[in-house]
Order: sequence, then structure tokens, then C-alpha cells
Amino acid sequence: MSAASPPLVTAARPLVLALPKGRILDEALEVFARAGLDLSSIKNNGRKLVHDCGALRVLVLRSSDVPVYVAHGAADLGIAGSDVLDEEGLDLYEPLDLGIGQCRMIVAERADAPIDDRSQIHLRIATKYPRTTRAYLARKGITAEVIALSGAIELGPLTGLSDRIVDITQTGETLKQNGLVEIDTVGQVSSRLVVGRAALKLRGAEVGDLIHRLEAAVAAAPAA
Repeated sequence: MSAASPPLVTAARPLVLALPKGRILDEALEVFARAGLDLSSIKNNGRKLVHDCGALRVLVLRSSDVPVYVAHGAADLGIAGSDVLDEEGLDLYEPLDLGIGQCRMIVAERADAPIDDRSQIHLRIATKYPRTTRAYLARKGITAEVIALSGAIELGPLTGLSDRIVDITQTGETLKQNGLVEIDTVGQVSSRLVVGRAALKLRGAEVGDLIHRLEAAVAAAPAA
């Protein structure tokens, strides 16, 4: 969809859109540009957290905070990774997979100290995703202690804190550099458009317009 697209349907106030910081933000801005919505001014104001972009007011947040803002009505809609959405488990409408931020959630252990599940008495797994990890373990019938961390997950097996980790990876290079090897895939991860239930009910026309634009933009995405 080109920049000459008709204006987004608007009401008394802009729709509030929550976007995650980092790599996903850059990819999201490209999708919105293909949808005829120029949010490029966000990149020119790196420290600013609230950006007025015509029909949209954009909040730039930590990725884990995006679904919280949308669920509680501080944002009408947002973009969040399926890993974050699964972990938070909030009641949000997910109308569209944007096909960006693609990676995998995996299980890894030390390459030089593989674990035998049959002999391990007390298996410990470090992760940023305790809810998702427990669900994975239940599916696999594995009993393990889940240790919640907020960063440097790869250090878990290297320091003896844990036997394995559950984390996301795109290329596997960080695992390799830290002497870890992937042993299983928990699931595929990508970024989704999420909409709050209140916004869907009260601002349906505007939300629907934006969804249709983004659907066309995703369909027009260049082949990887």
C-alpha cells in the first residue's frame, strides 16, 4: 500500500499504539510504511517515549510491557512477540501475525556436558519464560525446577545455576559462542498485532481500518 493511501479513519483522539523497542521496532516501522502510515519520526527521537504521528499516538515500550498496556487500556493496540503473549497470557485479540521478529524458542544445554533425562535426579532449567517452560515440560512429561531469570540466560549452565535453558534464538550463534547446543524446539516465535477488548468494542471502525491496511502490507512484504 503506498503513501497515497486514503487517511486512516480517525475520531476525537488518535489511536494509541504500543510498539516494542529494539529490532522489532525497525521491522514494525517498515510494515506501517507499506501500509501508508509514516512513523519514521520515531527513529529521529530515540529518547522520546510518546510520539504523535497523525492518526496514531505511539508509545515505545519494553517488549514485555506492550501487552500489559493494551490489556489495561493505556494503549488501544500494540505489537508483541508471540513469546511475550504466551508468557503473559492476557485476554487480548490477536487479529494478525505480522511476519516480523521471527525466531525460535529452544531448549539448550552445555555441549560438553549433555544431560541424560533418565538419570538426572534434579533437573534445573533457567529461563525468562517460566510459564511457557512449565507448559512445555508438562507436554513432554519432564519434571524439572524452573528458575526465572531476566537476562544473560546462557550463564545458567556455565555457572552451575541450571542444567539447561529455555530461550529464544534467531541464528544460534550466541549459543555456540557460549558452548551451548540446542536439543529441542519449544515453538516458533513471531510478532503479532494485538488489540484491547475495549478498543475493539468502542473504536471498531478505526481498528478495523488499521487491521485491513496492515493485512495488505503483510501480503505485500518482499520475499525473505
